[in-house]
Amino acid sequence: MPLYECVFIARNDVTQQQVEAIADAMATVVTEGGGEVKKREYWGLRGLAYKVKKNRKGHYMLLGIEAPAPAIHEVERQLGLNEDVLREMTVRIESISDEPSAILAKRGDDRERGFRGPKPAGRFSSGRTGGGRDDREEFRARPRDEMDMNLNDEV
Repeated sequence: MPLYECVFIARNDVTQQQVEAIADAMATVVTEGGGEVKKREYWGLRGLAYKVKKNRKGHYMLLGIEAPAPAIHEVERQLGLNEDVLREMTVRIESISDEPSAILAKRGDDRERGFRGPKPAGRFSSGRTGGGRDDREEFRARPRDEMDMNLNDEV
């Protein structure tokens, strides 16, 4: 049987439980059509690249489906009719991996990174040190007689 990944975006004013209910409804449509949902991931409330139906954010959900084509067409039709779904996209794939998707893996990496130490001193003050002084050699004040010697050498 062919494998598919279906991602849909629900409106931001619905709850996570309502998004899960939409996914449950799609799972029943798939099972009635002779397939099964192999993978299911809730990606959370994320910002959209542009406004979609006056929404700036949306709940993302991924479904990994093994089903015949008529069942997938019915899932797409049901998602298109649902007023809470902003967008949906279904793609045929070669295999469904058991690993978390790139979206969830990235989120886990961000949490593991933690505090990376203080910011190094740069040319411009970061606001963390008082006064905005730069202690590097090229910016330190030089004695007056040293500056006069450098000027005489250049002439």
